[in-house]
Amino acid sequence: AEASAAVARLNHLPAERVLHLAQSPEAIDAGVFHNDVISVCNEHVFLVHEQAFATGAAALETIRRRFEAACRETPIFVLVPASRVSLEDAVNTYLFNSQLVSLPDGAMALIAPQECRENPRVAAMIDDILADSANPIRHLHIRDLRQSMHNGGGPACLRLRIVLTEAERAALPPGVWIDDTTADRLEAWVKKHYRDRLTPEDLADPALLEESRRALDELTQLLGLGAIYPFQLA
Repeated sequence: AEASAAVARLNHLPAERVLHLAQSPEAIDAGVFHNDVISVCNEHVFLVHEQAFATGAAALETIRRRFEAACRETPIFVLVPASRVSLEDAVNTYLFNSQLVSLPDGAMALIAPQECRENPRVAAMIDDILADSANPIRHLHIRDLRQSMHNGGGPACLRLRIVLTEAERAALPPGVWIDDTTADRLEAWVKKHYRDRLTPEDLADPALLEESRRALDELTQLLGLGAIYPFQLA
């Protein structure tokens, strides 16, 4: 709770737009180490497991009231019952770690790992969500993300949504925008610098620090960021 409060404070988030809700002990025991393993939202739509929060329905009611007050809009809760999808299934398939995106026609699409389609209970739940006219989720895109999943990260670890004004977009270095050329350069950088294994002994080796700094220095040059790390400014 203290860490979350510090994040909100340091990012100058308006108090009326911040909620600190405890995850349920059952979810934590099942392997829910982040809230994005048990819920995902986009705009006014919140796809959430019924056992996500310690206070259950009361937490959702708190979210509803705060959202309506701040946004003048009623949120849509897409609640996944434990009787349909267990906490174990939610964690194993990373259903709630999926990406929920808005489409030009006002509908939404769920971009999910293939484990969601391979698990019959989760697949059936998704089909019901897509067919339910009470929510705008209409499309499903399945992707093979096993390489990331096997390293402890699902779809949420592969994306970060940042809303920018036109002025903010224009102020960004051109190198941070992904295209085929930048993707190729980043892939070459990864292959050059990423070790395929680390041992405890490596972590005590000063050479690893120097190696990491060289990699970061090259990365900031590749992206046109300039000197942003303390070791670059020394």
